[in-house]
Amino acid sequence: MIIYGLKNCDACKALLKAQPQSELVDVSITPVPENILNKSIEIFGEKLINKKSTTWRKLDIKTREQKPFEIIRRYPKVMKRPLIKLTSGDLLLGSKALKD
Repeated sequence: MIIYGLKNCDACKALLKAQPQSELVDVSITPVPENILNKSIEIFGEKLINKKSTTWRKLDIKTREQKPFEIIRRYPKVMKRPLIKLTSGDLLLGSKALKD
């Protein structure tokens, strides 16, 4: 399982602690691979952007109107976390998704 998130994100840290065999990819250092990001946007759409985040609130209107792919590429911290890629290849968004 690969967890795309931030090393300082509480949800990502908790998930990594619960799933120690997982790999954490810090999106502020290593961008989400293009194919994974595209598939995530296809599945989750606008939900992939955390509109409650400080990063989102600091964006100007013109930037907010861009496509999710472009916003996340320029501002990776705006992505809702964690984005989880299971070994099956399936994608989940948020640590609560594992419990469902």
